[in-house]
Amino acid sequence: MAYTKGQKEDEITKKIIQWEKDYIGRGPTEAKTDIIRNMVIVTLQGMLSTAERVLSREKEGMALVKKLRQQLVEQGRVELEEILTEITSVKVISLHTDISTKTGERIFVFVMDRDIDLQ
Repeated sequence: MAYTKGQKEDEITKKIIQWEKDYIGRGPTEAKTDIIRNMVIVTLQGMLSTAERVLSREKEGMALVKKLRQQLVEQGRVELEEILTEITSVKVISLHTDISTKTGERIFVFVMDRDIDLQ
């Protein structure tokens, strides 16, 4: 199925939310996806559990939460890349992510092998 840019963004958002729920165990309170040239930027709000927010009050806890979340993404990376490739028909060449232990916001930046709008 040929998606418009907006439909691709919406579909990616839905699939990433579902991945978070299935793989991490909980989803975001808000999510948005933007396609810019050869990048897909996914912003997720409300990603920290109550326990993670408590842990993040201390510097060591912040580092632990970030490390755990990074490791979980690395373990699920293949599934994430498959989601993006399925929707955009473009191959993922790199994935960058971080989570704020202060705001609970997570950002994914997927770099694709070519501009998504040019296919």
